[in-house]
Amino acid sequence: MEKIVESFELYGKQYRLETGELAKQATGAVLVTQGDTTCLVTSVVSKEEKDYDFFPLTVDFMEKMYAVGRIPGGYLKREARPSEKGTLTARMIDRPIRPGFPDGFKQEVHVVATTFVVDGENPPDCICVNGASAALLVGGAPFDGPVACVRVARNTETGDFIINPTYDEQKTSDVELTIAGTKDYISMVEAGAQEISEEDMLAAMNFGQTAIAKFCEAQERFLAKVNPTPLEFKIHQPDPSIAERVNAHYDEMAAALKDADKLSRIGKIEDLKASIKTQDFSDEEQAAWSSDIAAACKALEKHAMRMMIIETGERVDGRSVTEIRPLYIIPGYLPRVHGSGLFQRGQTQALSVCTLGMLREGQRLDTIDPAEGKRYMHQYNFPPYCTGEVGRMGSPKRREVGHGALAERALKPVLPDEDEFPYSIRVVSEILESNGSSSMASTCGSTLALMDAGVPIKRPVSGIAMGLISEGDKSVILSDIQGLEDFLGDMDFKVTGTENGITALQMDNKAKGLSVETLARALAQAKEGRAFILHAMMDAISEPRAELSPYAPRIETIHIPVDKIRDVIGSGGKVIRGLQEETGATIEVEEDGTIHIAATEGEAGDAARTAILGIVKEPEVGEVYDGKVVGIKDFGAFVRLTPSKDGLLHISRMANGRVARVEDVLSMGDTVKVEVIEVADNGKISLDRVDKPDAPESTDHRRDDRNDRNHSNHSNHGGRHPGDRGGHGNDHRRPRNRDHNKH
Repeated sequence: MEKIVESFELYGKQYRLETGELAKQATGAVLVTQGDTTCLVTSVVSKEEKDYDFFPLTVDFMEKMYAVGRIPGGYLKREARPSEKGTLTARMIDRPIRPGFPDGFKQEVHVVATTFVVDGENPPDCICVNGASAALLVGGAPFDGPVACVRVARNTETGDFIINPTYDEQKTSDVELTIAGTKDYISMVEAGAQEISEEDMLAAMNFGQTAIAKFCEAQERFLAKVNPTPLEFKIHQPDPSIAERVNAHYDEMAAALKDADKLSRIGKIEDLKASIKTQDFSDEEQAAWSSDIAAACKALEKHAMRMMIIETGERVDGRSVTEIRPLYIIPGYLPRVHGSGLFQRGQTQALSVCTLGMLREGQRLDTIDPAEGKRYMHQYNFPPYCTGEVGRMGSPKRREVGHGALAERALKPVLPDEDEFPYSIRVVSEILESNGSSSMASTCGSTLALMDAGVPIKRPVSGIAMGLISEGDKSVILSDIQGLEDFLGDMDFKVTGTENGITALQMDNKAKGLSVETLARALAQAKEGRAFILHAMMDAISEPRAELSPYAPRIETIHIPVDKIRDVIGSGGKVIRGLQEETGATIEVEEDGTIHIAATEGEAGDAARTAILGIVKEPEVGEVYDGKVVGIKDFGAFVRLTPSKDGLLHISRMANGRVARVEDVLSMGDTVKVEVIEVADNGKISLDRVDKPDAPESTDHRRDDRNDRNHSNHSNHGGRHPGDRGGHGNDHRRPRNRDHNKH
């Protein structure tokens, strides 16, 4: 294939789609750019059909550090496992393209997006979704596209929406909405916002949907140039008799579904499926049609659940479509930790734990993203036991990373600024029991933990997961969906926010035809559910604790002149290490002269603060210090006033009367009360001793020793003078004492 290029401009930014030159052995390959940000997206469709009861799609996003002109950190100096951002981007590509494949397509599909250049202005994630769509269509895959993805921001000064904002444009926005779909329907929504209204969010969605259509049209122009040949792919068609035999058990399935207890209901349904398999199919049929029988039983379960809701408005656990499951809320559930909260909704239970630390304990990021670190970290764990299953424990899976990121995004807008609360904050949500909406339980539990820890959040945040059941021309929106309604429903739409507005959204659509109007209905119903849950949370804890946990560090912030930083740190960090060892406090110094002092005991923090202020203080005339003698010379003693400042106490100011030797009055290490009497332009400090003692008698030992020696010389050497040559010994050559010359 010859090189084919489609260049276009949309909403003030330049884009380019290109194929035919790179990765030609892939089923499809497209080089996609925005500005100078350039990514290669490839798709490969296997030739073999897999015997799976699901669509085997895999998406990988490969962050290459050379794309931003950096060498990876760590010992290996090469890219290893994906970063959290890379994992989230892979999920972001997967979610909008997955619904575009037909039911029954069981050949493996692998999409790989590789960053070649990231220019520091234009993020690569949205264009990779567009590149994936184009790569699938260029390769002739059975994909219902084009699909496009855009990010929508809003300038807070002008109120104008921005499509695919640069990193700088995002900084001035109060919303970050990522929306994907075709010209006809929406398949994925993800957003973070500064407590904006449902009306404003819908306006952003409408603007994004219009933009999606324009990007799809650009792909269509590109595909018209390529003119791809659709590949012959087999769509699996099971034997029609399988569905007929399975569907005959509709009434039994409907009865098995009506059980509020998850494990009991699962047990009844699995027993029924096993009975259908053994009673309605021979051993030969079971062996030949194993996955088809399982798929037909799953389809029967799905149909029975959906028809129950559509026809009666009643759900499998007996709730109405807007009813919230019973709530169980306990802030401060654990002792000694800095903050904790247990949140349970129905059979979904999350325990969130908050830990506070120094700002330097925040997460450092080594990715292609411009962000170098983050102060707030939210992590979500979903162990196998929370669903009553046996499984392997290991590193977080994509789902765990995605749910943790959603809760982090939900709570970030309400956190206090660093100046107000100079802490790094880590919240870990342990899912102890799960039956749907565990990410929203995590958000609610984490709000409790933050408030219990005394973090002065602006307002509490609650969250709810909404579902959709569509059959023909009828559709029902469900509040607070459980696992079965997520698994067998058409939509999983999570909404978080405060009483003032929305802070985060995430939506995955499994059915075609979802419109902005349907999302508007879901947002309105979600607002009522969020308010109900928030009210229950505030009944348990109405505001953040007034005091931090006694086990949490107390962090005090002071500011010093920048030119004093080296005095506080000392050569090789000697001074600051000594301060930390002496006081027991942790001290963190920033480049602008901001110093954070952390200690679990107030005395340690006070001692560190006093010591630091003493180091940076410039002594002034008239101030009195209890200083330590750190140096002795013939002319006086050097006295340590502050850890970085010494002053000279001249020998003439040490005592009342004449002092011949400093050692007669002071010794190294002595503490002496002194007053600053002069600070010279060059910084040298002169001192006077307060409450001078009387000078000791006969302090001039050097003169007495000399007179004794001279007397001996006169006796032994015929009365020679000290300067005369000859005689024995060298005492007569000793220079005269300067002090004697003055008198």
